[in-house]
Amino acid sequence: MKVSIISTVFNENQSIQNLLNSLANQTRLPDEVVFVDGGSTDDTVAILQAYAAQQPLPIRVIVASGANISQGRNIAIEAANGPIIASTDAGVRLDERWLAELIKPFEDGSSVTVVGGFFVPDPRTVFEVAMSATVLPTLADLNPITFLPSSRSVAFLKSSWHMVGGYPEWLDFCEDLIFDFRLRDEFGTFVFAPQAIVYFRPRSTLRAFFKQYYQYARGDGKADLYRLRHAIRYLTYFVALPLLVGLMVVMSAWWGVLILLGVVGMFKTAYWRLTLLWGKFSIGEKLQAMGWIPLIRLTGDVAKMMGYPVGWKWRWDHFH
Repeated sequence: MKVSIISTVFNENQSIQNLLNSLANQTRLPDEVVFVDGGSTDDTVAILQAYAAQQPLPIRVIVASGANISQGRNIAIEAANGPIIASTDAGVRLDERWLAELIKPFEDGSSVTVVGGFFVPDPRTVFEVAMSATVLPTLADLNPITFLPSSRSVAFLKSSWHMVGGYPEWLDFCEDLIFDFRLRDEFGTFVFAPQAIVYFRPRSTLRAFFKQYYQYARGDGKADLYRLRHAIRYLTYFVALPLLVGLMVVMSAWWGVLILLGVVGMFKTAYWRLTLLWGKFSIGEKLQAMGWIPLIRLTGDVAKMMGYPVGWKWRWDHFH
């Protein structure tokens, strides 16, 4: 069966070469690669076109200025010739066996609709290691039955994409979750391929991270996702924490034990992941990474609490 890899790009001239090189080094090469550029103002398109001219691998570049991620993916899939679509993102590099592992369930002859791959952090700095530990799950954190794959590492039948109406073009973030929900509702549980690995570099500054999580939460609000999860966050910061601090001040310092337990629960997973990532860090670098984790977590929570109501208001304005 022919396999088409699709990806959307936008101003990726600093990172696109890593993706292109890792595509060319796949143990199982795709039958074609389709890129959709959303209107880059740098030389991303020129890099892609120059690379395509040098490679025997069929690479097509479609420019769709102004297209969001959902629209770009739908354009790429519509243009793809293969009955199997493998999706990834710019800004990543692929393990050399990524595509082989991702499409293996389709080639085994079983009735498979969606195969979800995995992604692991690819940090370059102490801050990025701390970021990875704080926000990116390990394989041990996942339940393969309920895992919803990111579109940076997933494969599915083009016919299934068509049947569920494609990616939701009214969403600019969290679109892959809604697409996953549609596929799962229509076809049931996905196959999980943990060896189909994408190396994903996390955000390198707090400013970039804040913007990322603000946009994610705004997408949650637009799509009406995770109401309870967001409600718990607001209750924690604006009700439970002030109440416990008040009780600690007015009644007894022992109420601080509950705050301490909450802090431990909030950060223990991140610190455990950090021990798996810090490798040959010096003592100073380890302490630096440990110090970043609470700041990263709090920044992410603030970004989510600011972004979610903005998205929810958009939803209210457009669907009521």
